[in-house]
Amino acid sequence: MPPPMREDELLARIRDRSAGLEKAPGGLVVVGPGDDCAVVRTPGGAQLLLTVDQLVIGRHINAGAPIDLIARKAVARSVSDIAAMGGTPTWAMATGLLPHEYAHADELFDRMSHWARHWGCPLVGGDIATGEGPLSLTVTIAGEMGEGAAPVLRSGARAGDMLWITGRVGGSLESGWHALFEPRLEHGQRAARAGAHAMIDISDGLGKDASRVGAASGVVLEIDAARLPISEHCKDWREAAGAGEDYELLICAPAGQGGGAPFGGVEPALLGPIGRVRASGDGEAPGAVILDDRGGVHDASGFGWEHR
Repeated sequence: MPPPMREDELLARIRDRSAGLEKAPGGLVVVGPGDDCAVVRTPGGAQLLLTVDQLVIGRHINAGAPIDLIARKAVARSVSDIAAMGGTPTWAMATGLLPHEYAHADELFDRMSHWARHWGCPLVGGDIATGEGPLSLTVTIAGEMGEGAAPVLRSGARAGDMLWITGRVGGSLESGWHALFEPRLEHGQRAARAGAHAMIDISDGLGKDASRVGAASGVVLEIDAARLPISEHCKDWREAAGAGEDYELLICAPAGQGGGAPFGGVEPALLGPIGRVRASGDGEAPGAVILDDRGGVHDASGFGWEHR
């Protein structure tokens, strides 16, 4: 039996097999696999954001977590993807694989409905099945862009951009933030209107997700470890950059007036700049690096989670 494929390898194969979707008859696919959301064009010309994410008990949240927190995180994970494109969520659908004799189904879907409405994307349908194994919830959310704004992709970062982040990184599991985070919708929308070039939802770790932006954009994201806003639950930048489950946005954008943040007027305020974007050097692969306070250069892709 062949060894299990690494997550990034599988995702790369999916992207390769999906190449050319934008040229399919009808021209309705704008962005296929490889970003926080797919983007499709409606017959009327509007751009529709589509994302799907799943929550598996025992992997993404503890089995003993309150039902409300399970429901909240299941919805919030997909809402955060819409935020990473600069969009507004509009509706949701959900499926649930419930263990046999599961006693909390009514409460679970009641709370999922509550949180979907909370973020402006009411549940409009779905499917339920029972089976062996842990509780698993899958939430699909559609979103739209504000007037005059285009989706902010992972692939748009440019040399000269500065790196900004919407909150602290690391310690999400220890602090409970992984289940209580507020998707950064307003930040994403402001970034899109302000002309941000690239953006990503940090879920697998700042290092790994920054590397994905660099690889998609053909540049290098250079992160200054000394400037990282690190959670008090982390001992150092290494732990913070690789912990994951932060659900903050990493934004690549030109500096604003006076070299400051590209936009303001939103709480919490953007943190940074935590680094910059540069062209890759001779023989250097696009991606991301982290610079430590001793001048060391570390491949950022090694800081984060990868499912097997």
